[in-house]
Amino acid sequence: MVNPAKHTDPFDSLDDLDDEFIDYKARLDAEDDYGSQAAAQRVDEPVSDPFADDDFDTAEAFEPEMATQRQAFATPAAASSPLGLHSIAEDEDIGAVSIPRITIHFFPESEVSLAACDTASLDRRMARAQCIVRRGGISEAIDTYRHEPTPSLIFVESAARGRDLLDQLGQLAEVCDANTKVVVIGAHNDISLYRELIRQGVSEYMVLPVQPLQLIKTTAGLFDDPETPFVGRTIAFVGARGGAGSSSIAHNFAYNLSEQMQSNTVIVDYDLPFGTAGLDFNQDPLHGMADALNEPERLDNVLLDRMLTKCTERLSLFSAPATLDQDYTADQETYEEVTRKIRAAAPYIVMDLPHIWTPWLKSNLISADEVIIVATPDLASLRNAKNIIDLLKQYRPNDTPPRLVLNQMDMPGRPEIPVKDFTAALGVEPAVLIPFDAKLFGQASNNGQMIAECGPASKVADSLMQLTSKVTGRNPELKTKKSVSFLANLFKK
Repeated sequence: MVNPAKHTDPFDSLDDLDDEFIDYKARLDAEDDYGSQAAAQRVDEPVSDPFADDDFDTAEAFEPEMATQRQAFATPAAASSPLGLHSIAEDEDIGAVSIPRITIHFFPESEVSLAACDTASLDRRMARAQCIVRRGGISEAIDTYRHEPTPSLIFVESAARGRDLLDQLGQLAEVCDANTKVVVIGAHNDISLYRELIRQGVSEYMVLPVQPLQLIKTTAGLFDDPETPFVGRTIAFVGARGGAGSSSIAHNFAYNLSEQMQSNTVIVDYDLPFGTAGLDFNQDPLHGMADALNEPERLDNVLLDRMLTKCTERLSLFSAPATLDQDYTADQETYEEVTRKIRAAAPYIVMDLPHIWTPWLKSNLISADEVIIVATPDLASLRNAKNIIDLLKQYRPNDTPPRLVLNQMDMPGRPEIPVKDFTAALGVEPAVLIPFDAKLFGQASNNGQMIAECGPASKVADSLMQLTSKVTGRNPELKTKKSVSFLANLFKK
């Protein structure tokens, strides 16, 4: 993260803005007390259409509900205000906002925007987010994502307008993942441009100069909307039989998701008496899943942060107590409430489910966004995997079938059901085949490490990375590949 630097007063540059967008003298004349929140404000008329060959709506065609879009182009604070860029935040009230564990990248161009991005990234409200500031604007973002996976949210600044701006965004779309939100920071107060960008899938358009609280408020608006609360994607791992290695695969999957895909991830260990997530990550937390289940009504964002154990910069653990000094008797409704609240913590929630059968486990499997069954090539796994698949087909007819992982393949001296016969009986092809490697898994387990750490060049590590790529649809090594993104149909009119 870039450290905040001392920058010149941004209001010194207001006079350099294009006069066709903002008439500051007229604005000041119209506001005797521009410090009052109730002062009447003039709405700028849109400028001429920047796209000569496109037919955009005129200002007269706007419906009353477009008032919220006009507000996105509200003029900056009065130039004569004694407040600086950062101190102006003290007089503003954006309310209580909760920004989840997402990754945010800022790509400013100007000194003013750089200062605002730096300050916003260090604000207390952004404490849960992973923020990175890189100067260079949209061109730097394009170069970056040719080799790196895209985060949950990107802020890009560009001085271009009209077709030039759309051309730049088209290039960015080619290297962006489909679920990435993009906020454009531009110098042109143009409602037609705004409408076109929103129509093409850009999440928001902000007019320079931007201020730290504006960036924070925009982020909160995208991820902390009470009507559409942020919900992370749940990926449930369950073993077809005991000893299939479901927990080990889940933990390594979560690690790859956070470190290789650079996505903020929370792994939840639902095996309260015997869970191994704490051991596998070499953690011994004081609080975790059992505390949340005992008092689910108290589990808010603050308490959740205290209960989560940080394993890496992007990976957090909601651990099981792994003790037998109490009976774990929480009902299905309690598990559902806790799971729902945990989903607001990060973009990806990896659920490590035990090999038992209870109403709450069945509910978690049915409601998960993705189900991964870990099996070994034997008769017990075949029978149990088929039962799970048939159940999920019944309750999830419109969802994709669960993914099958065949683990411990080619174990010396053990008869195995051939992969062809195994998958034919299930009607599901395996996502990956993970070879048997007792030495590597034993070393990782005893050291509290993941396979990618102690055996990065192994066949097991390669198989686990393939699984992560298939489930997420992302591959950091093939980042130049075009993806269906927020501007996929940019020029198809």
